[in-house]
Amino acid sequence: MSNTGLVTSRKKGGIVPAVASALIPGVGQLINGDTSKALGVFAVCSLASLGFWGSIPLLGTAAAVVFLASWVYGIGDGYSGSR
Repeated sequence: MSNTGLVTSRKKGGIVPAVASALIPGVGQLINGDTSKALGVFAVCSLASLGFWGSIPLLGTAAAVVFLASWVYGIGDGYSGSR
């Protein structure tokens, strides 16, 4: 006899990881248990922000777009989680 009907998994995602990821990119993924995604989002946002602040104007604009895209991705992924 199998007890698979009794096994439950914790729901990931929600408002808390989304807000945490909005404040610090990658923390929402860390809360959801996705360590590799958390490191990736944090690294991309960090490098893009450094590129924005320390580069010539055209590259700074591209770095800002990369930062915003990865930041929004981090918030969305933190909210939806890995179900």
